[in-house]
Amino acid sequence: MGCRVIIGGFFGDEGKGKIISYLVNKDNPSIAARGGVGPNAGHTFVVGDKTFKVRMLPSGVLNKNTKLAIGAGVLVNPEILLQEIERFNAQKRTFIDSNCGIISKEHILRDSSEGYLKNNIGTTGTGTGPANSDRALRILNLAKDRTELKEYITDVGLMIYSYLEKKEYVLLEGTQGTFLSLFHGSYPYVTSKDVTASSICADVGIGPKNVDDVIVVFKSFVTRVGGGPLENEVERKESEKKGWLEYGSVTGRERRSSPFNMKMAKKAIRLNGATTIALTKLDVLYPEISGVTEFNKLSMNARQFVEDIESELGLDVVLIGTGAEMNAIIDRRK
Repeated sequence: MGCRVIIGGFFGDEGKGKIISYLVNKDNPSIAARGGVGPNAGHTFVVGDKTFKVRMLPSGVLNKNTKLAIGAGVLVNPEILLQEIERFNAQKRTFIDSNCGIISKEHILRDSSEGYLKNNIGTTGTGTGPANSDRALRILNLAKDRTELKEYITDVGLMIYSYLEKKEYVLLEGTQGTFLSLFHGSYPYVTSKDVTASSICADVGIGPKNVDDVIVVFKSFVTRVGGGPLENEVERKESEKKGWLEYGSVTGRERRSSPFNMKMAKKAIRLNGATTIALTKLDVLYPEISGVTEFNKLSMNARQFVEDIESELGLDVVLIGTGAEMNAIIDRRK
C-alpha cells in the first residue's frame, strides 16, 4: 500500500484519531509515524465501549503488530509520552527521533502565563508555542540529550525509509488541521508551525515522492477552539440544538461551530495535494444512519450530502464515519 498521509482539512478536531485507528486496525501497516506539533493535539478513538486518547503516540497504538514512531519535527513532553507508553504497553515498539524537541516545565509556564498567547490566540497551555520559539532560536534541548528516553531513540526517517524500500505499508499521522497552519491558516490564530501534508513528511524525514496517497479528513460540520475567524459561525444555542456542541480533547474548551465549508475544503485539498477524502460524524447531521456500514443503506439525504461533496470537490469520499466507535464506518476504497 506504500505510504499514506492522514491530514486534517479544517481547524483540527475532524476525527483523525478514528480514521487512523480504523486504518491501522484494518490494513495492518508496518509502522505508524506521527508528525505535527506535539502534545497540544489529542486524538480520540472508541473501540467497543472503551474510549482511548493519545497526545504523543500515534493513533494506531492498539495494533500490537504496528511499530510506533515520532518524527523529528514533533515536540515531546517526556512525562506524557512515557505515561502513554506505559498505559499501552508499547515499550518494545515505540521509537523517537533523536532530534525531537523537548518541552520543559518552563515552556508550559510561559505558555500558560503569557497574556497574548493565552488570552488573544487561545493556545492550549501545553508549552508547544514557546518550545518551537526556542527551537527557532536554536536553544531547545533535544530528545537525544534526555536519559529517560534513551532506549527509544533512533533515526526515524531512516527507519521509515527502510520500510518503504521493502514496499511495506507506512502510515503518517498529521495533527491539528490545515487552517491552523502557521503559514496557510488564519494567522495569527494558528499553531506554531506548518501542519500540511508536506510538513508532516518533513517532520518524519521522508520526501514527497515517497507518498502514494493523502487522505484529507473533513468533519460533516466545522469546529474550532480558541480565537480566530469562523465563517458562518452559529450561535451556541443553535450549535447545541444541532448536536454540534463539542469540547476539546486536550483542554476541554468549548468548540465553536459552523456548517460544512466547501470553499475551505477546496483550499485544503489544494494545499495538501489530497487524493481522497474521509468524512466523519455524518450521523450527527443524519442520526438515522448511525452505525451504518454500507453506502447503499444511507438515507437519501445523507447520500446526497456525500455526493454533493464529491461533485463539488472532485475527489472520492472513501471513508465515512457513522458513529463514534472505530468500526462505525463505511469503507468505499477499491
